[in-house]
Amino acid sequence: MNASPAAAAAAAITTTETTPVTLPLKRKKASHHTSDGQYPMGATPAAAAAAAFMTWRVADAKNVVRHHWLPVILGGALLFFMWVEYTLSMVPTSSPPFDLGFVATRRLHRLLSSSPELNNLLAALNTVFVGMQASYIFWTFLVEGRARPTIAALFMFTCRGILGYTTQLPLPEGYLGSGVDFPVGNVSFFLFYSGHVAGSVIASQDMRRMQRYGLAWAYDILNVLQVVRLLGSRGHYTIDLAAGYAAGLLFDSLAGRYEETMIIAAGKKTSKQHNGVPPPVVVGNGNSSSSARKLRKK
Repeated sequence: MNASPAAAAAAAITTTETTPVTLPLKRKKASHHTSDGQYPMGATPAAAAAAAFMTWRVADAKNVVRHHWLPVILGGALLFFMWVEYTLSMVPTSSPPFDLGFVATRRLHRLLSSSPELNNLLAALNTVFVGMQASYIFWTFLVEGRARPTIAALFMFTCRGILGYTTQLPLPEGYLGSGVDFPVGNVSFFLFYSGHVAGSVIASQDMRRMQRYGLAWAYDILNVLQVVRLLGSRGHYTIDLAAGYAAGLLFDSLAGRYEETMIIAAGKKTSKQHNGVPPPVVVGNGNSSSSARKLRKK
């Protein structure tokens, strides 16, 4: 009996998810066998089983540089920073940490130090931006019925709490606190990593999925200004902010994987209830939550 279109669609999704993807850093290798089972171009079984680098040629190296210049640049960066790391003078234990972001924002730090009113104003504006992030994430869940940004934020803040408590960094030298900065009231907070930055990234990623590109760019610009202000007020080390950006991307991706896993599991359960014929499943298009609701209704 022929499979139904729904079953074929589900099988296609499963095949796509389980098929590994490799980066062709050189020319495409011909198949070891032709359609009649023979080795092409006079290749022998030993040659077909040889290590990949044994088949590389000068033309392959040229193709890598021409078509895959980014990995080449990253390889050069790897060698450069290995040299920097192994020749660098370590910061003594009696000295404060060296932070290049603090060096770049020395003028802003002096300005904020000499003007507490300006420092408070920028802190208040930053708190408003944090409220905007939270409002958008709650809106997507409570009004639009999409859980991915909320799940990503839960992942992110849980991991931040674990890491922030595990390694409690000292306040940066010259820290300029403000009672209107988030969290409001000059309370204690974790330095690693920045929830301000991570929350903004989670929100902007969702905006791009929903094709709200103007709003996403506005959040990105505000996030950059937020980073400059946090460095100038010594509210975070540079590594806190960089890790916050990476955390936003990571946990947004993990939330998407979680949703897809739950939808596929729900589809399999529904399939068993309908004599093995699964309903259509939509995965990875930003509407995973709505698909899950349709499955639950069935």
